[in-house]
Amino acid sequence: MFHLNQSEREFRNGDNGPKYLMKGPRVNFGIVRLNPGDTMAKHLHRTMEENFYVMEGNPTFTIDGTELAAQPGDFIHVEPGEAHEIENRSDAPCLFVINTDPYIEAGDKVLL
Repeated sequence: MFHLNQSEREFRNGDNGPKYLMKGPRVNFGIVRLNPGDTMAKHLHRTMEENFYVMEGNPTFTIDGTELAAQPGDFIHVEPGEAHEIENRSDAPCLFVINTDPYIEAGDKVLL
């Protein structure tokens, strides 16, 4: 068993970015907060698939050139090799769950 409260971890950039609640040994799980104007740079994963579940706000996902204006309750699945970027074009923060599988420490992510 593994248990922790999200308050025990920090967002990568202070008040925004990813906050991983678990990294490995088989899966990554976390939350991401994007402030207005924030972007998660375009990238792809060679091996990992990635899932997103939007909890708050309206992030815009661009996956292999297809744009999706997401809203709370949306689930987005990205296959290995699909280039994706996430932007917050709104004037309110976005919060979404992120899950990647399988767990790979380094070398799987390719910035584009």
